[in-house]
Amino acid sequence: MENWITGIMNDFGYIGVFLLIAIENLFPPIPSEVILTFGGFMTTYSDMSVVGVVIASTLGSIVGAIALYYVGYLVDVNRMERFVGKYGRFLQLTPSDVTKTYSWFTKYGVWAVFLCRMVPLLRSLISVPAGSTRMNFGLFMVLTTVGSLIWNIALVLIGAAVGASWETIVSYMDTYSNIVYALIALTGLGVLVFIFKRKKKAN
Repeated sequence: MENWITGIMNDFGYIGVFLLIAIENLFPPIPSEVILTFGGFMTTYSDMSVVGVVIASTLGSIVGAIALYYVGYLVDVNRMERFVGKYGRFLQLTPSDVTKTYSWFTKYGVWAVFLCRMVPLLRSLISVPAGSTRMNFGLFMVLTTVGSLIWNIALVLIGAAVGASWETIVSYMDTYSNIVYALIALTGLGVLVFIFKRKKKAN
């Protein structure tokens, strides 16, 4: 995948950066770390600039986030409650669990959207509950833009600074991503265990 990403960026420049980041938001397995650090490296040997790469990548982030926001918008709390009411027994979930989750996001969603823009995998997925809870679109755009800018600027500058050693940074970011994935998995497992035990006590 790394060769495919770098090939597109070498062939299409800023447009390649924009498209890859937009796709990365829709398909999180595509690593933004590779796109951004290699984009930074490209500024050391091509006519591409750090500012140009940051702008292209941020526009791509915004487009991808908007697409996922509207995916979430189509799956509102009422639809999710109906779905859980029908199939939630397999995971020991009830419609009230959905209501509580949406209430939590409504309360803390601002921080969640902003901070998750700098966390692998979550930086993409966070757009779905934002749309599903009908977060104010203007606020969503501001949080997405600022959070994405911070992430993009940091990695592009690192890529430009290390130059041909950009792959070394990617290896470090892979470690960071793996830690994040493990924490997400453990958190999800913990939540399921908690819900299961609570339901068991209730019965």
